[in-house]
Amino acid sequence: MTEDAATAGPATAGPAGAGPQAGAGPAGGGPQAAARPQRAAGPAGQAQRAARLRWRQWGTHRPVAVPPSTPPGPLAAKAAFLRRLELDVTRRLDGLISGDYLAYASGPGSEPADARPYGPGDDARRIDWSLTARAISPHVRTTEADRELETWIVVDRSASLDFGTAEREKREVALALVAAFGFLNTRAGNRIGVVISGGDQLIRLPARSGRTSVLAALSRLYDTPRRDRAPAPDADLSAALGLVERTVHRRGQVVVVSDFLDADDWLMPLRRLTLRHQAVAAQITDPRELALPAVGLLDLVDPETGTRLSVQTNSAVLRARYAEAVAQRQERIRHALAQAGVEHLQVSTDRDWLVDVARFVRLRRSTASRARGTRLSGRQSGSALIREGSEA
Repeated sequence: MTEDAATAGPATAGPAGAGPQAGAGPAGGGPQAAARPQRAAGPAGQAQRAARLRWRQWGTHRPVAVPPSTPPGPLAAKAAFLRRLELDVTRRLDGLISGDYLAYASGPGSEPADARPYGPGDDARRIDWSLTARAISPHVRTTEADRELETWIVVDRSASLDFGTAEREKREVALALVAAFGFLNTRAGNRIGVVISGGDQLIRLPARSGRTSVLAALSRLYDTPRRDRAPAPDADLSAALGLVERTVHRRGQVVVVSDFLDADDWLMPLRRLTLRHQAVAAQITDPRELALPAVGLLDLVDPETGTRLSVQTNSAVLRARYAEAVAQRQERIRHALAQAGVEHLQVSTDRDWLVDVARFVRLRRSTASRARGTRLSGRQSGSALIREGSEA
């Protein structure tokens, strides 16, 4: 008895008055109580209890609701489309746009700009001594600033862009134009920012440099849904241009991609942008917007208002009136863009947009070279007059 009590004492420790079986189990459960594993004491027992508690919590824990991911099919199609678009731009338009756009600033740099008489506050280190000797008065040489360019692309994604009757839709051409100006302007540290209009609210992607920023903007633009109603009042093209005017203070370049069919007044904010930035307007058209085909009775639907209209396209008078109205509208848009002082790029869904962009860049290069030649010839004529005056 004494040996058994001494053996069981430490193992069956419990509250006072609990007896030898208080820690072993219920009364009459001698064999079962002996078979149950005993809890370890000390740090080992605490570790076992902690592990048992974690196991119980894990077994009763409800799984966190994970949002559904994009199906692999559409995701792979988008990745393949963006990759093919990047290859088209970098292979066929490589070097055509990059480096053509200079900042609207004058300051220390390596490109000579002009010369002017020395005035109070000018740096004496900028004096052109050769010109000073010829003109018999101090002159300083000014140079064009050599720094990175910040380009902002305003993309119209209203319901009128979800239309196309030729090789592609206008929304696809808009995506391609963003890729063209994006990939070829991110060289040498240049930054690209994007503002998407035409939805329920404006989407602003901050200006960043690098290929990944352009791909992120293209992916966001690719995922914009189709619309069957007009854009919100504070999310149309005019509001997007106003946002760029208020938030972008550094001089740079603004590219507007739209069909310019919005009823809002986008001319005034665009004109204000041209006072500080260099602006390019890329207008997207479709051949069916310019001429009606003779296909009989045709149901026409306004994508933004849902208004339906049935017209008899076999009528030559109706087709002539429609063509005249479209020509007047295109002339108003062209005149408005010229009045705002922007460069006009016309792209259609039935033509290769890469060819249109390349033609636009070549024309722009030739215009810039002629202007540079005129400026140099004028400078040489001025120097000759100064030389003749000094000799006299």
